[in-house]
Amino acid sequence: MSRLVYRVLFTTFCLLFPWMLRAQLSLADWVAEDASDAVQIRVSADTMEISSPQGLTLWYRPRLTGDYTITYRICMPMCGSAYDRLSDMNCFWAANDPASPDNLFARSEWRKGIFPRYKTLTLFYVGYGGNNNSTTRFRKYFGATETTADAEARPVIHEYTDSAHLLSPAVWYEVQIRVSHDTTTYAINGEELFRLPIVPREGDGHFGLRLLENHVLFTDFRISQPE
Repeated sequence: MSRLVYRVLFTTFCLLFPWMLRAQLSLADWVAEDASDAVQIRVSADTMEISSPQGLTLWYRPRLTGDYTITYRICMPMCGSAYDRLSDMNCFWAANDPASPDNLFARSEWRKGIFPRYKTLTLFYVGYGGNNNSTTRFRKYFGATETTADAEARPVIHEYTDSAHLLSPAVWYEVQIRVSHDTTTYAINGEELFRLPIVPREGDGHFGLRLLENHVLFTDFRISQPE
């Protein structure tokens, strides 16, 4: 989505529902990197409805550090939308750009939602129901180049291919991502799918919702940290 269109939609929403935006969810907390320049994001209370014609990364703007837990609920309604596709309910976390360590968004215009360009980042990634809903994979990215082979740039740490760990239509999934000083985990609907030892501060970085040619509802996004 172009900056102008995004700004117009955001301003319109603020004028119509200012109390709701303050109380529930602020689009100002998110940065969209959109390959299509045509992503549609509609907000109602604490829920985003996102239609992604091509690749989209929706970054949470605040950088997370120390120990934290990310939780959210997400659904692919499959209700006749032009962008209904049961695939790619994905996410990044602990994302950093070695080329710009102090500002992940310095190269947003270059990445622009184009998936191979994310190989240049360091991060953790889960592709839930990827490859046309045939795989659910956990990868670690090492900050390579966009042309580096996947086995080097973003090796698969663990993978599921059974139907119990793939997407179903119109089902709400509760995702929980945890980072501690020595471990990161990913759980869905209370089942821990992935666990990886990390070194201190390796979990510091940005969270991003990663979508591809699909239509989702995204709600109840929360960050919790120990006091």
